[in-house]
Order: sequence, then C-alpha cells, then structure tokens
Amino acid sequence: MKNKSKAIGLPSLSMALLPIILTIGLLAIQLFYYGDFTPHIPLALGAGIAAIFGWSRGYRWDEMQAGGFKLLHVAMPAVATLIVVGMLIGVLIASGTVPTLIYYGLELLSPQWFLAATMLMCAIVSLVVGSSWTTVGTVGLALMGIGVALEVPVYWTSGAIVSGAFFGDKMSPLSDTTNLSPAVTETNIFDHIKNMLPTTVPAMLIALVIYAWVGGGDQEGTSTLARIVDIREGLSDAFQLGAWQLLPLLVILSLAFLKVAPIPALFTATCLGGLIAILTQGASFHDVLTYAHSGYSVETGVGPLDTLLNRGGVTSMTWVVTLIIFALIFGGILEKTRCLEKVVTTITEKARSFRALQTSAVLTPIFVNAISGDVYLSIALPGRMYVSAYDRLGYSRLNLARAIEEGGTLMSPLIPWNVGGAFVITTLGLTVGDGDFSALLYIPLAFACWLSPLLSIIYAQFGWFSYKADPKKRPNSDQPAKITSQDDESAPIQDESLVLNNSRVS
Repeated sequence: MKNKSKAIGLPSLSMALLPIILTIGLLAIQLFYYGDFTPHIPLALGAGIAAIFGWSRGYRWDEMQAGGFKLLHVAMPAVATLIVVGMLIGVLIASGTVPTLIYYGLELLSPQWFLAATMLMCAIVSLVVGSSWTTVGTVGLALMGIGVALEVPVYWTSGAIVSGAFFGDKMSPLSDTTNLSPAVTETNIFDHIKNMLPTTVPAMLIALVIYAWVGGGDQEGTSTLARIVDIREGLSDAFQLGAWQLLPLLVILSLAFLKVAPIPALFTATCLGGLIAILTQGASFHDVLTYAHSGYSVETGVGPLDTLLNRGGVTSMTWVVTLIIFALIFGGILEKTRCLEKVVTTITEKARSFRALQTSAVLTPIFVNAISGDVYLSIALPGRMYVSAYDRLGYSRLNLARAIEEGGTLMSPLIPWNVGGAFVITTLGLTVGDGDFSALLYIPLAFACWLSPLLSIIYAQFGWFSYKADPKKRPNSDQPAKITSQDDESAPIQDESLVLNNSRVS
C-alpha cells in the first residue's frame, strides 16, 4: 500500500527552489553581513522553512522527520569516523607521532618544493589509505606544522593538502565514494577508476606545476631560520621523538592495505598511540583518556607550535558533527518533499544533447553538495536521476559515474558547511570569523579539486573521452564494461530504465 507521501506529486520548479533560495539568503546574511562563520542556525531555519513548505503540500511532520533522520542514519558511519579521527589526532600528538613528522619534515623537506611535496605526499597516503579524512588528520596536520615553520600562508598549505588528500578519495578502490559512484550507476569500479584518469591526471599535473612554481618557504631567511630552530627545539624538549612514534601511522597504512574498515583501523591506531604515549612520553592512562576526549594540551613556549599542537579530541569535532546534523536534516527534508528531485528532473528534461547532459551531471552534485551538505547524497541522487538519460542517448554510464564523482567527492571539501569542508576547516585549524575569511582562500588554491570537474566539462563540449554504451554489456554486469569510441555511431540507444540500488557504501 502506498503511503501518503508517494501520492504527492512533484512541486513546481519555483516552489522547489523557494526554500533553497531562502536558506541560501540566510547563510549569506550570517556569513557575509554579520561576518560570523557559524552556518548551523541558518541551516536549522532552512530545515524549518523546508518543513513548512512540505506541510503546505500535504506532507505530515513524521514523514519529513523520517526523511531527515534517514539521511542522518546513512551518514552515521561518516559521523563515527569523524569522532574517531578526533580521538586519533589528540592521541597522535600526545604519542609524539605528529611532532616527529614535523621535526624530521623540517629537516628533509626542501622549502622551495614544499607545496608540491605536500600535495604528492598527501596524494600517495590517501591513495593507499583510501580516506581523505585520515590523510588530512595525520600527515596533513604535520605538514601544516612544517608550513607554519617555513612561514608559508596556511591557505596555501591547506590548499595543497586538500588537493592531494582528496585525490586518493577519488581514485583509490578503497574509498567509499569511489565505490558508491559505480554502485549507483551500475558500472565496474575499475573501469570507473580508469575512466577518471583523463581528467584526474591533467588536473594533478597542473596543480603540481602551480605548487612547484609558487614553491613554499625560504629556509635561508633569517626569521624563517630562527622560527625553524625554535620549533625543532620546542618539539625535542616537549616530546620523545623517534621511530617508535611513527608506528601508529604505519599501522594505519598496513590495515588500509589489508582492506580493514576505516573505523576499526583508526581505533586500533588510536589505542596504539595511547600505549606509546604512556611508554615513551610519560603520560598516564587518565592522560590518554583526556587527550582522546578533550584533545592534547601543551605549552612549549613557541606560540605557533602551541597553536598547532593544542587540538584534537572528541570535543573538537562537536562543531563539525552539529553542522552535519543541521545540514543533513535540511537536505533530507528537501529530498523527502521532492524539491531536489524536481530540480534534477528539470535539468535532465532540458538536457537534450550529451554535451548538456554531461555538463549538468557535473554541476548537479555541486549544487546538491551545497544544499544538503552531504557528499553521499550528492553522488547518489544525480546518479539515480540521470542514469536513464544516458541510456536514452546511448552513452556509457561510465561518463555519468565520472561526472558525479568529480562534482561530488572533489567539491565537498570546497564548501565550508559541507561535511568535507567543515572537517578540513576544523582539523587544519583554519580560523574563520570576526570578518576575517582569509583562511577560506584554500578553496580556490585547492587546484586539483576544481580543475578536474572543469576539465570534465571542457571534454564534454568537444566530445573528448566521451564514450558510447556497449550494447553487448548489461549495465549491471559484474564483468568489466567495454567502452567504445564516441565516433562509433553503431552503438544503439538503450531505452530500458533500471531501478538502482539506493544503498550507500560506508
């Protein structure tokens, strides 16, 4: 038996956009007029506006509440990961892991190549681990410390970190989003990864050239040299540094290689880091519990170093977690009342050519990311809604999988109130507020993240790397899908629509 919500048709486009536009207006007032970077309450008000809209169209509150909570339920693995990462950061600082990386990084990394090396290191780690968050919270945090010592602006360092870290989140077969995109489009994951190379590799190379040209710090400068000496002395005085301190990081990499799920892998590293803190840093068991809950606290006498090291813990993630709750409830109500569906449907109806369709498939996840705050919804919703249009035009669903991955995964960290953006800002200590938004300059400086979807749009205009569907392969085949050249006009158009799996990979 159909429930009441299913009997309610799609709203008009103007009605669907109304709660979205009003919420964006509230966000703009809070962020830019008042200069207060706390989007929580505007998003909460937006959820209320969306609920009033839904009520006016006949939706009951319990239906809309279920829609919001459903999205929260789906995102709980991400929330749990955030909490464990917060614990991990506090403990890894206390164990000396992060201080050791900073100490020896200042000795080994050339300042002239710092930004390029930062992007490459984060890219390699994230590709192995399959998690941008783990990379940002471990190696990324240490690189921020090195950048501070070299007097590199934090937005340049964080831009390079984000470019590299989210590369792995996009290209690693261990990544949740890399598995989700081919799942909702019913394509093969390894074909999907191969199909992303034409946009990802050039974007990474361009970003690498820019970072190499900018360079980084000047180690020969008197002030820089003095700061490096102060930071290294502060680290050596406050921590026992050595190979044992790197063991938790090696455990994370090893468990990721063995395909252990992120949460148990991170928790194992947290426990190991706590043990090392007790054995080598003189911490008590209660100290470790405090570091995991409230973060690490130390006074080295070096101001920039203290700012960097005094962080972590479960409580450090409360800002992010509460933001996620508000954003996902807002997005869940919009999805339940079919506002997002109406916007996407309107776009697909107007996209008559592959050029327009592929462009829309890249831009739609960006829109959903900005509105819902959820990277998973930004991939799953367009993936479900666009798939029949690709079948109708006779183009491979691999094109769609690439588009939603680039507009979803890569743009998530560039939207401050999105799950990814909020995590980056909190973890890297990017101070935003009191009218100073300079820390958000990392957004345009994360070149690899926005160059990849831009290249995808450019390719679509010229028909480059745009493949026709192979009639011999079912979209849900377990075998690798063969892709044929766009010029192969013999590829027939698939008219059948498929019901996609709405599950999400955690």
